[in-house]
Amino acid sequence: MCDSDFLKGMAMAQEVTISVDALGGDNAPSVVLEGCEQALAADSQLHIILCGPAEVVEPFAATHERCEAVATTESISMGEHPANAVRKKKDSSLVVGARMVKEGRAQGFFSAGSTGACLAAATLVMGRVKGVARPALASVVPSPVRPVVMSDIGANADCKPEYLLQFAVMATVYAEKIIGIENPQVAYLNIGEEEEKGSQFAQEVHKLLREKLPNFAGNAEGGDIMQGTYDIIVTDGFTGNVCIKTIEGTAKVLFKSLKGIMMSSLATKLGALTLKGGLKELMASVNADTYGGAPILGVKGACLVGHGSSNATAIKNGILTSANVVRTNVSEVIADYFAKNSKPASEEAKEA
Repeated sequence: MCDSDFLKGMAMAQEVTISVDALGGDNAPSVVLEGCEQALAADSQLHIILCGPAEVVEPFAATHERCEAVATTESISMGEHPANAVRKKKDSSLVVGARMVKEGRAQGFFSAGSTGACLAAATLVMGRVKGVARPALASVVPSPVRPVVMSDIGANADCKPEYLLQFAVMATVYAEKIIGIENPQVAYLNIGEEEEKGSQFAQEVHKLLREKLPNFAGNAEGGDIMQGTYDIIVTDGFTGNVCIKTIEGTAKVLFKSLKGIMMSSLATKLGALTLKGGLKELMASVNADTYGGAPILGVKGACLVGHGSSNATAIKNGILTSANVVRTNVSEVIADYFAKNSKPASEEAKEA
């Protein structure tokens, strides 16, 4: 699915306000401002609250309709301890952006800043959905076959089997509402297809998913991910993070190597011209910028985290996806599910 195909599916009837961290990302604030400009142009019902230094956000807001500036005096760097930074730097662009959702001034928040800080702010400031033991990061795997949702990809390195059941439920809502997959099939990432494969933990997860998840299709192996064998791959955050970064890194190396080969001689350059259209389409299908970021599922409101290396296109798509998460009521559907299926408060406290 290319960028334009994805954006065509976005409903724009409802006005939505998204707060944006102007200092989020390696190339901020310039690419963030450019991405905001593109997002505003693409969605006439979008409003943005731009959080950051006054000298950055106020001139931009003054020249762009549907953009409000909220000046902040602090920033959170990639190297800071996430939770400590969120607690101490209450006037940082990242924390203030999350607080806009908590206060109801915005319905969603987007940042390409520190993933850990975004997770901390989403949980501590925006708040966790009642019944959700651990919010999870979900991502659309850049597969050339079809979109595949993976969760968790880094929020929870240490997990209990019950957490993965919740990850699967929340990823199902995201796959249905945002990606448009009807009745998505969930698989658990393991070292073999057979249910007795893997560690004791893996076998417990498989048993729980088989018993509790109606759309569970069994175990998936690593080779199933890029082939699009299943719609959703559920795993712990440690494995998911290693997996998604390996896939993205491999794609970058392969395309760089392919470009080098095609530019190596006149004959290969002529061949490259012939294949140009197909190669551009293939590159778009495996480009993580298409969706612009990973949603944090299980918190109150929409919250998307972009790559630190995000360009303006990725920023734009991250903001637009955040708006779409709001419009399709992803957070509310997740909250409704857990309100109906959550355990008593005493049991929930023990698990958390």
